[in-house]
Amino acid sequence: MSQKEYDLLVFIGRFQPFHNEHKRIIDVALEKSKHVLVLIGSAGKPRTIRNPFTYAERKQMIQKNYPSRWVGEGSEWSTDDGALIIRPLFDKTYNDAAWIKQVQDTVKGVALDIANPSQAGKVFQTSGMGHLKIGLIGASKDHTSFYLKMFPQWSSVDVTIENEINATEIRNAYLSGAMNPYGMNLVPGSVLEFFKEFAKTSYYEQLQREFQFVIDYKKAWTAAPYPVKHATVDAVVEQSGHILLVKRRAEPGKGLWALPGGHLNEFERQEDGAIRELREETKIKVPDAVLRGSIVANHTFDDPYRSMIGRVITQAYHIKLRDDVTLPKVKGADDAEKAKWVPISEIREDQMFDDHFAIVQYFLGV
Repeated sequence: MSQKEYDLLVFIGRFQPFHNEHKRIIDVALEKSKHVLVLIGSAGKPRTIRNPFTYAERKQMIQKNYPSRWVGEGSEWSTDDGALIIRPLFDKTYNDAAWIKQVQDTVKGVALDIANPSQAGKVFQTSGMGHLKIGLIGASKDHTSFYLKMFPQWSSVDVTIENEINATEIRNAYLSGAMNPYGMNLVPGSVLEFFKEFAKTSYYEQLQREFQFVIDYKKAWTAAPYPVKHATVDAVVEQSGHILLVKRRAEPGKGLWALPGGHLNEFERQEDGAIRELREETKIKVPDAVLRGSIVANHTFDDPYRSMIGRVITQAYHIKLRDDVTLPKVKGADDAEKAKWVPISEIREDQMFDDHFAIVQYFLGV
C-alpha cells in the first residue's frame, strides 16, 4: 500500500451537475488520501432550475466514475487505497452554526468508522480519531467556496482550477434544450448518459417550463435602470402543532407547498401585506384583530439565492394562534391551489417552495 498524506479528505459541493473539475478534485483527493468523503450539499431540496437533481441522482453521477473505489453506507469499511464515501449534506440557510455542526458531526462519524473499522456502524466508537490526519479539499473560486475557511481544525488543500466550468451555464444549456455541443467536454460521459435519460422524464418537462418562465419574467424587467429587487411578505401561522401551508398553482414552484404570502403592494405596510396575502390565499376564518394580536415575531429573510426569479427579500410574520382542538377552516384561493393545516412533523423540505422550510425552522426552532 502506498503511503498517503491524509487519512481522510473532505470535499463539499452541490454537484448540480457533477462536472469534470469536480472529478479532477476527487482524483487529486484520492491520490493524497486513503479515504475521501464527498458531502453532497442541498441534499433535501425540491427540484428547481438551480437544484434540478436529487441527492440520489447526484450520488449516482459520482459513483459511476469510481466503480472499483465505491464504499457503501453500511457497516463495512475499506482501508484500501482510495476508498470513496458519499454522504448527504442538508442546507441550514439561516443557521450557519447548525450547518457547520452538521459537517463536523458527519466527518466525525466517518472518521470514527475509519479509525475503528471492526466497529463501523456501532455506537461508542471513541478511540483513534485523534491520530487521523483530516483535511478539507476544494478550489477557491467564488462565494460558493466560503466553507473552505470555516473549519480551521482541519488542514486545507486548495486545488488550482485548470478549467473554468460554470455549473449554472451547464444547467441553463441543458434546460434550454441546447446541451450539445456546449456540455460535451464539460461533464463525464456517465453524466451525459444520465442527461439523455432524464430528458425523457416529466421532471425535465416541468423544469423546462420553470426555466422558460424565469427567463420571461426577468426579460420583463430588463428596461429597469438598476438591478431589480422584489419585496414580499409571508405568514407562518401556527396552531396546535400545525402550520398553515398552501399548494402553489403556477410557476415558479408549481405543485410545491409554501407559506401564504406574496408581493408587497406599492403603498402597503409589511404587516398589512402579510395579513392581506394570508386572507387572499387561505380564506382563513379568523378575525383580523386576532391575527394581528397573535403575531409573536417577525424577521427579514434575505438569502441572495432564495428565489429563482431574482433578488427577493421577504418579511415573514410568525402568527401563533391559541391552541384548540379545532383548527380554523381554510380554503385555497388566488395563487393557491389548496390550503391545508400540516402537522409540524410532516413538513418536508423536498416539497417546500424556495426557503420556506428554513423560515419555518427559524421561527419554530426545529
